Amino acid sequence: MFKSKFWLSLVLTLPTLVWGHMLQRALHYTAPAFPGAEWIPALFGTAVFAYGGLPFLQGARREIASRLPGMMTLIALAITVAFVFSAAVALGYPGMPLWEELATLVTIMLLGHWLEMRSISQAQGALGELAKLLPSTAVRVLGAGADERLEDVPVDALRNGDVVLVRPGANVPADGVVRVGRSTVNEALLTGESAPVEKADGAKVIAGAINGAGSLRVEVTGTGERTALAGIMRLVAQAQSSRSGAQALADRAAFWLTWVALGSGAITFAAWLIAGASAATAVERLVTVLVIACPHALGLAVPLVLAISTTLGAQSGLLVRDRRGLEEARNLTTVVFDKTGTLTLGEHRVVSMQTDGDLAENDALRLAAAVERDAEHPVARAIVKSAQERSLAIPAATAFESMPGQGVRATVEGRQLAEGGPNLLASLGVTPSAQIQAFADTAAAAGQGVIYLIEGVNALAAFAVADAVRPESAEAVRLLHEAGIEVVMMTGDAQAVADAVARELQIDTVLAQVLPEQKASHIERLQREGKRVAMVGDGVNDAPALVTADVGIAIGAGTDVAVEAGDVVLVRSDPRDVPRIVHLSRASYRKMVQNLWWAAGYNIVAIPLAAGVLAPWGIVLTPAVGAVLMSFSTIIVALNAQLLRRVRL
Repeated sequence: MFKSKFWLSLVLTLPTLVWGHMLQRALHYTAPAFPGAEWIPALFGTAVFAYGGLPFLQGARREIASRLPGMMTLIALAITVAFVFSAAVALGYPGMPLWEELATLVTIMLLGHWLEMRSISQAQGALGELAKLLPSTAVRVLGAGADERLEDVPVDALRNGDVVLVRPGANVPADGVVRVGRSTVNEALLTGESAPVEKADGAKVIAGAINGAGSLRVEVTGTGERTALAGIMRLVAQAQSSRSGAQALADRAAFWLTWVALGSGAITFAAWLIAGASAATAVERLVTVLVIACPHALGLAVPLVLAISTTLGAQSGLLVRDRRGLEEARNLTTVVFDKTGTLTLGEHRVVSMQTDGDLAENDALRLAAAVERDAEHPVARAIVKSAQERSLAIPAATAFESMPGQGVRATVEGRQLAEGGPNLLASLGVTPSAQIQAFADTAAAAGQGVIYLIEGVNALAAFAVADAVRPESAEAVRLLHEAGIEVVMMTGDAQAVADAVARELQIDTVLAQVLPEQKASHIERLQREGKRVAMVGDGVNDAPALVTADVGIAIGAGTDVAVEAGDVVLVRSDPRDVPRIVHLSRASYRKMVQNLWWAAGYNIVAIPLAAGVLAPWGIVLTPAVGAVLMSFSTIIVALNAQLLRRVRL
């Protein structure tokens, strides 16, 4: 709207300038004369006022009705005063009309608002980009085998339980589970993770993700508003509509600046009349003060930065539910992590091992995984998974047998192997070597389970099995320490287990054997000590603590973005996103401070200049120049906010 009004108002302004007195006097030319030519400035200036000035007049009416006069009120008052005075002169009142100033002022104000709206639209563009990820049609699979048929259907026609074909390079049309096929999927715009993710039978896929080279048949589990993408868009929109403390401060400053501008305008008008100036000169000074003092830059300084930071976070897998949480993150002194599923995987793995004799660690692990592959025990799955994560080739096992209460045994590569805990050692009469026994004692002291690989009466190796620390956790703790933030780990595990993890990650403080209902009280205790605390947890058992903390961060949301307890939701289960939040918060705050200083400092200089304090030295600003300066300050604030996009998270 501002764009179209700007271009038409510009066309209407040109004749006003050509036949007006100001340009003819400045350029020493005479405009073409014909009957009625003297009315061109008045007619075209009135048209610009009525057409281009209408949005400002309507905005002023809304501000006055809500008793919150602001930038629209100042602009409307300025152009109305210029119009009424010029119309009076045209009807016979002595003085010089301001048609050129009026038309130029409205046109420049429209241009400034167009650029402002464009900046805001670009800042909020992440929602549009997310929406584009979802295709409009899907390929539904009907039947199976030789009777299989494919049909193109609108995405909104999909229902849970439908099977869809996702071809190479296509976007996934709905949340679902892979039933047939293998491929890599790019989920970057959803999770911020640039590396393609392997997908095979049983893997979950997210609507909007981009399929790689393979084809997938996916059973639909969520469509429309129930998809992860829709949840992410809701959170982004919610964050952009939420208010922050900095925004409230800027709004109050803009409100008072409006009254300062009105008062300055009245004083300026009276002072010029008292000084003996003409009414036209006094009106021109009044209009210039009202225009140049418009708190556009002040009103844009904070919301534009917050809109950009919110979308920047969303593109990096950091979903801000409440902007106050993002704003507060810069002040954090302490971050409290829940252990299980946050700093650790929440799944058991082989965390260390010890072999006896010449057997290499990888050989011991692949033999152990072969023995355990057919077992269902969580420890068995931990050993098999650990071998798979090392990309070890697990050999086939035969004659598998489970020994309740002791372990399992099987034949692998012609070797009779058994695997189990201390009960199996006692049953078989096996005495581990001193090296393996020392390893087992150390692991047991750390609260880790110990599994032995046995051949005959010899213990070939021992494996310490525990909830494995995430590979990213150590870097997350290091980055928080570099940012000057204390790291606390809170867990319901035994003290020995917690201390072992804390030593590995160099965590400052450990709170162990904490019941879920006690977590919030520990957060309150830290706050009473004067600390600004963030709680990082899974958003379920940790909900009371997340709400109690100054900043609640729900980690490991995955495809479930409907976490209501946290201020910030992390799409990925990556603790390194926590220092990224702090970094984004501090960068956003710097931009807000820079913009507020510019917006406020500009008015401190601009209002006296517009009032004419330099008039004795021949320096006087016209309303049009005032509008240019006001728009220029707004553009500087917008451009400075856009520089936030260069922050690397």
